Amino acid sequence: MTTRRRFLQGAASASAIVAAPAIVRGQNLNSKLQLASIGSDGKGFSDIKAMSSHGYQQYVAFCDVDTERTLNVKKLSPETPIYQDFREMFSEKGDEIDAVTVSTPDHMHAYCAISAMKLGKHVYCQKPMTHNVWENREMMRVAEEAGVITRLGNQIHSHMFYRTAVQLVQSGAIGKVKEVQSWVRNTGHGRSGFLNRPTRVDPVPESLNWDSWIGVAPMRPYSGEHRCYHPWGWRDWQDFGSGAIGDIGCHIFDPVFTALDITGPADEFFATHSGMNDEVWPAQTMYHFTVPGTEYTAEDRLRITWSDGSLAPSRKGSHIPSREQLPSSGSFLIGETGTLLVPHVATPKIFRDGGKVTQDFEMAEDLDHYHGWIDGCILEEQPSDDFQYGGRLTEVILLANIAVRFPKETLKWDAEKMKITNNDEANRYLTREYREGWDLKKLVGESPG
Repeated sequence: MTTRRRFLQGAASASAIVAAPAIVRGQNLNSKLQLASIGSDGKGFSDIKAMSSHGYQQYVAFCDVDTERTLNVKKLSPETPIYQDFREMFSEKGDEIDAVTVSTPDHMHAYCAISAMKLGKHVYCQKPMTHNVWENREMMRVAEEAGVITRLGNQIHSHMFYRTAVQLVQSGAIGKVKEVQSWVRNTGHGRSGFLNRPTRVDPVPESLNWDSWIGVAPMRPYSGEHRCYHPWGWRDWQDFGSGAIGDIGCHIFDPVFTALDITGPADEFFATHSGMNDEVWPAQTMYHFTVPGTEYTAEDRLRITWSDGSLAPSRKGSHIPSREQLPSSGSFLIGETGTLLVPHVATPKIFRDGGKVTQDFEMAEDLDHYHGWIDGCILEEQPSDDFQYGGRLTEVILLANIAVRFPKETLKWDAEKMKITNNDEANRYLTREYREGWDLKKLVGESPG
């Protein structure tokens, strides 16, 4: 007897599909992977649209806490039902859903994704994977125990530019790597236009379920002033977003971690910043952290520095001349024989002694990140940037955002014990108190549905 899974796998093989992981469990036995979305506009819609171009998928449900932000998906798939609460969507359509995309503000990633994985659904989740370290570890654990196919929404991981950078480092084009500088011009706050909570309180729009938008975070009044929370300003706020490093760090660090095959945890963090309060992230930050060396590094420890808010990375020790204008975001890896500049979504450059530059190298193949995850769900093959890999990237970002609360103090991280060993106060930021009705700690303790 031909099962739906075997049918899909056969179709995938016949179409020369390559990549990703997952187990098709949907009960609506047709020939396509049944998808649902949590978050359906903005980045959520771009994820949905990209997935929709795959020949062996079908969206069976959309969800967004704001029904005004479902106009695009209604046009894309008019017959697909729309929900405002993903829990209701799972209750009514769970047997038909194989896989879920999660494209919400950072603070809700873990609650939504873990809910889906505990029901046996494959998950594609936007970056950073979670909002705090405990959530990150739980995402990794639940994903592994559920045996589902997962992928982080760092789509440039599959782009030829980042893949080329990985090839160059691993082929020895710059020798062993001695140091890494990464940066982005974005500020930790600035999208919302606020340094403190707005004093104006507005009626909640009829289209918006504010309780579901707040979710696991402490409740606060809705304000529509400058759209300071929803739909755009949330990244600035410590309760909801993760600042500049949370916004773009998983992208920028991705070719560094992949090229150097960094699998060990960071163990020391040091941060400076331009000033902060208890509401929004600093305008400018600089982080230093160290990770274990690998076969591609010159020493047994590697130092990585992150700068944001237009702080310039240091070129000291690199082969990049002062006359070279750096891109607005990216990394450079300082090697023994050259420095590799990896702009964010642009062709890499190699600099040698005297500032000599070359781009005379073979470009890697460009892959489809979204289709790769769907292929993986069908073929039951985990992609290279699943939640285990994504968790390593995310943990660095989340620990950096703890270090920023203790500027100019080196925090020592014991990854195995999940504890900062030299500052007890810092450990309180490894997790959070969850709001009644949205208690993630209770959810992870529940039996699978």
